[in-house]
Amino acid sequence: MKAVSLGLILIIPFIYFGQKTNKEFCSNVKIKSTLQKSNTLTVSQIAESEKYDVTYYKLDLNVDNLSTLISGTVEIHAFAKENLDSALFELFNTLAISQIRLNGIPVNFSRNNSAVKVPVNALIGNSFILSIDYNGTPPTALTNPLGGSGLTNDYFQPTSYRVTWSLSQPFSAYEWWPCKQSLKDKADSCAVNITVPSSCKAGSNGILQNVIDLGNGKSRYEWKHNHPIECYLISIAVGEYIDYSIYANPIGSSNPVLIQNYILPDYLNFAQAQIDETVDFIELYASIYGPYPFQDEKYGHCLAPISGGMEHQTMTTQGYFEKSITAHELAHQWFGDNVTCASWADIWVNEGFAAYSENLMLENLYPVERAQDMLDRHTSVMSQFDGSIWVVDSLNSNSIFNYRLTYEKGAAFIYTLRYILNNDAQFFQALRNYQNNFKDSVAIGLDVKNELELASGLDLNNAFQEWYYGEGYPTYSAKWNLVNNNLIVEITQSTSFPTVTPLFTNPIDLKFTRSVGGDTIIRFPISANLNHFEIANIPNVTSLSAIDPNNWIINKMGFILHDINLLQVNTVSLNEKNMIISPNPTNGPIHIKVENKGLNQIAIFDSKGKQVWIKTFQNEIDVDLNQFQEGTFLIKIESENGEFKTHKIVKNN
Repeated sequence: MKAVSLGLILIIPFIYFGQKTNKEFCSNVKIKSTLQKSNTLTVSQIAESEKYDVTYYKLDLNVDNLSTLISGTVEIHAFAKENLDSALFELFNTLAISQIRLNGIPVNFSRNNSAVKVPVNALIGNSFILSIDYNGTPPTALTNPLGGSGLTNDYFQPTSYRVTWSLSQPFSAYEWWPCKQSLKDKADSCAVNITVPSSCKAGSNGILQNVIDLGNGKSRYEWKHNHPIECYLISIAVGEYIDYSIYANPIGSSNPVLIQNYILPDYLNFAQAQIDETVDFIELYASIYGPYPFQDEKYGHCLAPISGGMEHQTMTTQGYFEKSITAHELAHQWFGDNVTCASWADIWVNEGFAAYSENLMLENLYPVERAQDMLDRHTSVMSQFDGSIWVVDSLNSNSIFNYRLTYEKGAAFIYTLRYILNNDAQFFQALRNYQNNFKDSVAIGLDVKNELELASGLDLNNAFQEWYYGEGYPTYSAKWNLVNNNLIVEITQSTSFPTVTPLFTNPIDLKFTRSVGGDTIIRFPISANLNHFEIANIPNVTSLSAIDPNNWIINKMGFILHDINLLQVNTVSLNEKNMIISPNPTNGPIHIKVENKGLNQIAIFDSKGKQVWIKTFQNEIDVDLNQFQEGTFLIKIESENGEFKTHKIVKNN
């Protein structure tokens, strides 16, 4: 349950464990104490670091659960992308380097703030290994106000258990281990060995290959991950954990997926039911997005005193268990881990899809809650009148993880894209194609657009220009009237930030109440701030009861008015006298003729408002509807000067 009665707190103290009712878990954690956070490298230093490609990281660390003191050796395996004099990586300047070895031989190095430069003298294509021995205490929010979230130690309240955990997104990996922070350079694999007090367990990425008792009150946990990974997704968590492991069995998977949870004592009794839901979520997302990307290894959780979660690859760090946060962080294994954003400006491909996956989880497992969830997201977005999903200031953590825009508007836009496609088979196939085509790699928002266009055949340029790069949201108003069983509709649109986005051209649904025949939802194409439509043969309409009744679009409703003076579409010159569509009804072929001069465009929409056919013609055209199943279609004919006419036609067998 998401909410727990206050009375239970007196009986079960562990109710306090991280039980949250707000939805700021992900952004709250990832922003943490950061305000303005820039990469510490200069443009020229970044260019220098891109001259080699990392293939493998090996971290061999000494950590305990009582402090953030860290020591050990990190190996960076790489190859030269061009003839290379030196290799540059990052490590926070207060962490001491005792020695660096190139292919096992000690070498000199230089440091400039966080930039460490090592001579390698490698020809293009040559491989090399840097081994860095280092130690120290990583910065905190006090010692590094622009970051300080790389490695943290704290009590898991209200217990006496302390935990040390890492949190590197977006720019803080270098605060606790030497690495190359480049989104476009995933390591092919990694290994993380963590020596800890024997009373503790240490969680990390991939498979736990060994736990070695060193005989000195210490144990070494040896983890190996055999998939490409971003440096900020490599993680450690150390605490006096117990191991609670369960399994999921996705349809079509030959082997169960291990779900390995490192949980603090007593917490399991409180949260076991919520943890167990992970099984349902993995099985659901595997059926929607394709196989769990790391099913040959595991998925898991390390409990830490954070206010939300962080999707460390194969082992999320999580502060509490509630269905939305658990589903969100799990969905990142597809969107954010298997496929990762190529730039922080396009963080939507990570966070927007993880947030939308919460809504998908509700749709499939808690359907009563789904509609309110999306309505709440729309309300959040419209609490301010501006802002784009695409991140303008990608060096600002607050901008990257803006909850209203990156998460809420990002999720709502995906929901709108599903509506625009109007075909769930195509929509979800596009997402599976995206997973397959960008597996183990990186992507930007336009890559999602391309996959949706390939799957649907639609042009989504306007949708992305208006909703992804654009700002604000529309307000719709509508007038209607029924004249001789012809429905006349006027739709007006204003926008909240017209200097950036003066018009949203997505279609919009209107719901009409009818005295006979049941309520009817009609989808109208939008091409201007003022739109007129006339639909023939829609009898028995008694009211226009709702604009966007299923809440597909972030929007505010202006007014709905039955206007008895709305007698015809005044701006339209293509009227019944100079347009012939016959026969109607038809068993397939129809002939269309218009008298106006110049080029015309015909678009055909099915009963759900989806455009199914479009073509240009001069004065007349023959169309064969046998390519479609029987039903009712809306035909829109538009002249080159923007005048148009809509007409309903019935196709029988």
